Amino acid sequence: METFATVEAMRAWRRSQGSRSVGLVPTMGYLHEGHLSLVRAAKADNERIVVSIYVNPTQFGPKEDFAAYPRDLARDSAHLEREGTDVLFAPTDAEMYPPGAATFVTVEGTLTEGLCGASRPGHFRGVATVVSKLFHIIEPTRAYFGEKDAQQLAVLRRMTLDQRMDIEIVGCPIVREPDGLAMSSRNVYLSADERRSALSLSQALAHAEGRIRSGERDAAAIRAELLDRFAETSHARVDYVEFVDAENLAPVTRLRGRVLLALAVFIGRTRLIDNRTFEVGE
Repeated sequence: METFATVEAMRAWRRSQGSRSVGLVPTMGYLHEGHLSLVRAAKADNERIVVSIYVNPTQFGPKEDFAAYPRDLARDSAHLEREGTDVLFAPTDAEMYPPGAATFVTVEGTLTEGLCGASRPGHFRGVATVVSKLFHIIEPTRAYFGEKDAQQLAVLRRMTLDQRMDIEIVGCPIVREPDGLAMSSRNVYLSADERRSALSLSQALAHAEGRIRSGERDAAAIRAELLDRFAETSHARVDYVEFVDAENLAPVTRLRGRVLLALAVFIGRTRLIDNRTFEVGE
């Protein structure tokens, strides 16, 4: 595996590949099985694989965990070597945001107004900007993202379409621990008690699925039940619990068609997200 820290070196490698297909897995590092499942999906579809590791400062708010975000490049590199990755791109801030950088990418409308867009102002501007940069530097054939970040996936699909980028965006299923907790780099922040409380997210999704299967179609009624469950969970503080249209992320009141249930809950000081998509009949 080759490792590049500069845009110039990354671009030179991409030019050397000619017409070979390249799969890109953008990450912020501290890799877990969820990330590695994206690498395997990319490897199955493409002739070459690039994984980027960059903790992007512009997608963190002033009171968020940018400084504390877990980092271990040597550990991550060893994981990627074992998976047969061709290139690790690990740029510095100066490479990604040269002095005087003043250009950003913004996706507007319902895709970014609610959910994490409401509680983390500027977050998706940072995400869209850094991913756009990675796309221009690496010129991948396909890019792979986890469905746990459902809103991010929707935003990047819109950005790619609007900017007429010739890149296929591939969403990959959420990878969970055996007990149902969605894998996340931030899970390492949880104490033993908080780790048990974190199961409330996947349990809430299962409860909602049961209510929908039983015929409930009132989004507000199910949402109220989930809020009550979290209120009774130790260490839990809800950021949002929302039913939205799975395509445009607009809020829905009556469940029908393809609907996304998205959760963001603080367990202690750790903010966790999870979601499930439902195909709801009348």
